[in-house]
Amino acid sequence: MNGPIDSRRVALDMLVACLDKGQPLDDVLARHQGFAGLDPRDRAFVRLLLATTLRRLGEIDDVLGQLIERPLDGGNAPAHQVLRLGAAQLLFLGTPPHAAVDTSVRLAIDAGLPHLKGLANAVLRRVARDGAALLGDRDPARLNTPQWLWQSWAESYGEATTRAIAAAHLIEAPLDLTPRADAMFWAGRLAGELLATGTIRRAAGGTIAELPGFAEGVWWVQDAAAALPTRLLGDVAGKHVADLCAAPGGKTLQLAAAGAEVTAVDISARRMVRLGENLARAGLTAKLVTADAGKWQTDQTFDAILLDAPCSGTGTLRRHPDIAWLKDEEDVGRLTLTQDRLLVRAADLLKPGGTLVYAVCSLQDDEGPARVAALLGRDKRLARVAVRPEELPGLAEAITPAGDVRTLPSMWAERGGLDGFYIARLSRG
Repeated sequence: MNGPIDSRRVALDMLVACLDKGQPLDDVLARHQGFAGLDPRDRAFVRLLLATTLRRLGEIDDVLGQLIERPLDGGNAPAHQVLRLGAAQLLFLGTPPHAAVDTSVRLAIDAGLPHLKGLANAVLRRVARDGAALLGDRDPARLNTPQWLWQSWAESYGEATTRAIAAAHLIEAPLDLTPRADAMFWAGRLAGELLATGTIRRAAGGTIAELPGFAEGVWWVQDAAAALPTRLLGDVAGKHVADLCAAPGGKTLQLAAAGAEVTAVDISARRMVRLGENLARAGLTAKLVTADAGKWQTDQTFDAILLDAPCSGTGTLRRHPDIAWLKDEEDVGRLTLTQDRLLVRAADLLKPGGTLVYAVCSLQDDEGPARVAALLGRDKRLARVAVRPEELPGLAEAITPAGDVRTLPSMWAERGGLDGFYIARLSRG
């Protein structure tokens, strides 16, 4: 499978699966056979087209809404995705108009909607001609952020910070790597910047598996903010550490590389296979347990526990822009119940004197400080251990008045930003 129309057919199929069927884009990318059959250049184009469409969906829909009189729903719904892909190419990717319009018309026909080929042609030709004027001086940060997210962030962080967060989501995230050792050497070898927290940062793009050191497992992909929770456990060499909700395993690899005796627990068998592969590539070991961490039964207790809990993922929109359109407030409410259950179990598995680090890659307060406050309110064995500025070099602004950590996508803006995380460190008396 090759060629412009084939890659766009795949992109359409995947966008329909994501936006019309509610499937996370990462899952669609991993399982779509047509995508796997494309050559590397076309796969890269499909990724870029989908990411751009999702990242700029609010602006795209605003432009299309000015040109389409009636909703495209029911059996005509795929045509809406055809127009979104075409508009993304014309407005943001610089695709030649004839290529974007002609392939979109063919997509409409291939999707069983020949009666809409005239509409696709007329609408996209208008976008090609008047797109800049139709976008006008509108507010990209606001338009590309769903109302519920903007409101919740404004309540938590204020309007100015919310705008900075939303603006950061419009920029492709850089490639962050965690080195197993010799960070300075590998930063040079990889032509990357060694950040103050120990992460190596490269510009996005290229094939990861072709970079020096990948095959030997001397580094792994992990956002700079995602690498912080493990660091806040301190020296774990020789300690028994549980990594709950561990897959795909960046934090497990960190712990094993630091000399911990790691037990990694995750509910997903498929993701645990991937974790095992990552450990083998890096030459590291851990005990792998496929189980629901909240119900996992074991007689063992642990010196330290890392709980990177399932969450809405709203702190990762730079890398996963589909989340903005697939999640809502009800999802957050359901996830908080899971987070509470996992925190209770983690506290019970912790030895007296042990350390528990709770983390979520979410910007929602309900999934972060509210969960820790609820746990401390009902479990008097636990106490907060404040994070010190020297533990977060270059990120002192991320330490909250309570001593927790709150990273925002707008932080380190001059370096490309970082994911939004909430991290709390607790000890058991």
